[in-house]
Order: sequence, then C-alpha cells, then structure tokens
Amino acid sequence: MRMKTGFRKGAGFFAVMMLAAILFPAGHAFAAERLLDTGDKLVVVIDPGHGGDNLGTQENGHLEKAMTLTTAQAMYDRLSLYDGVEVYMTRTGDESLSLKERAEFAESVGADFLFSVHYNASENHELFGSEVWVSVSPPFNGYGYQFGRELLEDFKEYGLFIRGVKSRLGDQGNYYGIIREAEALKIPAVIIEHCHVDEARDEGYCDSQEDLKTFGRMDADAVAKYFGLKSSALGIDASGAQLAEADLSSVAPLSDRDSTAPEICQISQEETDGEGSRSAVTVTAADYDTCLLYYSYSLDGGSTYSQREPWPECDALTGKYPDTFTLNLDIPAGTGAELIVRAYNKYDLYTESNVLTITPQEDEQALEAMAPVEPESAESGGPEDSSVKILELERLSEREQQQPEESNEQAVSVRFRDFLLVCLALAVFLFLILLTSQVITAVRGKKRRRR
Repeated sequence: MRMKTGFRKGAGFFAVMMLAAILFPAGHAFAAERLLDTGDKLVVVIDPGHGGDNLGTQENGHLEKAMTLTTAQAMYDRLSLYDGVEVYMTRTGDESLSLKERAEFAESVGADFLFSVHYNASENHELFGSEVWVSVSPPFNGYGYQFGRELLEDFKEYGLFIRGVKSRLGDQGNYYGIIREAEALKIPAVIIEHCHVDEARDEGYCDSQEDLKTFGRMDADAVAKYFGLKSSALGIDASGAQLAEADLSSVAPLSDRDSTAPEICQISQEETDGEGSRSAVTVTAADYDTCLLYYSYSLDGGSTYSQREPWPECDALTGKYPDTFTLNLDIPAGTGAELIVRAYNKYDLYTESNVLTITPQEDEQALEAMAPVEPESAESGGPEDSSVKILELERLSEREQQQPEESNEQAVSVRFRDFLLVCLALAVFLFLILLTSQVITAVRGKKRRRR
C-alpha cells in the first residue's frame, strides 16, 4: 500500500495508520482502483469446467467435472446474496459444452466477466498450489490480473501455496480456449485453478463436498471485493476495496510469461556435524524474469530426485524470493552423496546446479568398531562377552584386509628407510674399528722408534 509522505508523528499519523489497517487487511498491499468499468449493472457468469464426456482430471479418485459443478454452485449461491449483481452459470448439470458455446452463453446474457472454475493435476504428480490464468493481451490482462491477485491473496491466507497470476501465449493468441473465445466477444475471463488434486499437500483442501463449497464461497467473496459489492443479507460492504496496480495499455509484469529457465543455480558445502550424518549446503540461484518457486535435490548424481519443496520465503504475488538459502540434508554415515539441486521458476522451468561430492563420514558406532580390542579378563566372561569380542576382532581384521594400496606402499617405504639406517650404522661401526686399528698401529710405531 502506498501512502503519502510528510505526516508528522502523533495523532494524525496514528489515525491514518488505523484507517489503513481497517480498509486494507494484512497481506493485501493494494492501492489501485478497479480498471474494469461495468456501469450501473453487473452481470457475472460462472463456468464450471468440463462436463458430459469431458471428465477433466480423475487423479486419486477425484472427478473434476463434478468438483467444478459443486464449487460453481456454491459460488453462485454466495454471490447471489450480494446486492446489484446478476449471476448465471454456463451449466447446472452434467452437460457437454464447447468452449465457444460457453463464451456465447456469456455474451447472450450481457456478461461483464466470466469466471471458469477448475481443479488441477500435473503429469508427474509433483506440482502443488493455486494459480489464476489471465489473458496475454491488454486491457483484458489488467482486468484478470487485478482479480487474480485479490483471490490468491485470500487463498494464501487460507494456507494454500501460491503459484501466481499467469498468462500463456499460444498459436492463436491466448493458449487457453475459454479465455480466447470470451475475449473474441469482448468479455474478460479468467481460469481459477484452485489446487492440485493429485498432490498430498493440496488434496486435503479438496477431499470433501464441504471443502469444494468453501472454495466456491471464497471465489464469490473475491468477486465481491473485485467489483466493490455490498450484501445486506451477509452484512458485508466491500465497496472500499483497493486492488493491485495494473495498466490498461500493457501486460502486468508479474503475469507475463517467462520462457527461459533460471539463470543461476550453484551449491557449496558449509559444514558437516561431528557425527557425520548431517550436511549443510548453501544454495544460490536467480531468475531475472520471474520468481523462484520450488527446489528439489538428488543424492545420486541426478538419477533420482526428491519431491519438490517450496523455495523458502518465495512470494509469487510480489515476485520476491531470497537468492540464497541453507539446505540441511541427512546423509547416512559411511555413504556420501553426489548432490545436485534444481531451482524451478514460476512456469516450472528449472536449472540444475553443479555436482557437489559429499564425502563419506563414519559415525560413532563405526569408530568404536575400529577401536583395539582389550584382552578378556577373568572377571568378564560369558558367551555373550566372548561373541562380542570375536565380532569386534572380525571387524578389525576385515578393515585391516581392506586397507588401501597407499598404506602398503607406506609400509614398504618405512621398511626401506629402516634398512638404510641399519646399513649406515654398520658402516659407521666399521669405520670406527678401522680408525681404532690405525691409531693403535701408529702408537706402536712411535714406541719402537724411541727404543
């Protein structure tokens, strides 16, 4: 939220801050008015995705065409309680409708906005979180972006991971047909992907009828805030809601498609604890076009990867994320690892890091097995003590047999050095004997001359 500067400290500043807290709850840092002008009459069309022979996703026993109908009906019921709005649904039963037919229905009732209700799944069942898809073209991009920000802020407070407000370009303009068909008729449209039904961290939000209805009511309240509606029945006044900043003549940068992977991903080892089971690794990555959303890692040089985890403190709604964090890994003692980290951006493109070799570390139990075995005393005794000692001796013997070639070469070197020292000592001894013999001979010669 932007505020004019120049206030003095005191009651005036306090009053302004209190007013701001009331109008703009925590988490909604918005300061712009709605771009879309609907005039005195507001008509909203809710489109439950799929239907008929178009089943939608069926992962984990879910049936998307039924889920979207439940959510859309709850959205319809809630939104109908707001004053001055006409609400329609493209289908109220299990019907097959083309995307064009859905858009044409919205046009026939004079729709100001079309909201397409969906649930998500991914090919490898590794994605999780909520997202809103909007047009790639202004001014429709701005209309959708302002609504998407409002809805996803509410989802974030609800506890969902946020994948962002996004757009996708296709061969015919907008990649998604419902947005493309509606826009051809001058109707703003968005796709609401509430969560992923095939991922455990999301499934808990959509595994009951009440969960699906809760989503519908949240959708309706976000629409009310977007259009500034009031409800005498609900006792709600959203007429003062302020939205995210957007432009009628350009695409909101935070919704613009990023077609390149993150530019940087590097890892380095910080430390290993004394027991050798935990390794702290510094991960540094950056994407200059969008935010980083997830990371995953491999301990076997890239053969297999962990499940994706949220990039720490990432915010897809503001584009902010830390470019460095510490990854703590439990490495089984004595195994080591070939570590690679992947950094994923908002559009699921990733870059792999360098390979970091984490050397094997021995744990305390292994070190105890290597310790010299004390002779068994007469007081210690029994079969159990003897078997332990034998096991320790066998471990020690095995380790001695598995010593590397470098140790053998060291032993040869030591023996050769000892041989040289012995030879040198012998030479010195012989030299001393020879010197003594010469001295004795010289002394005897002097005695003879004196006689």
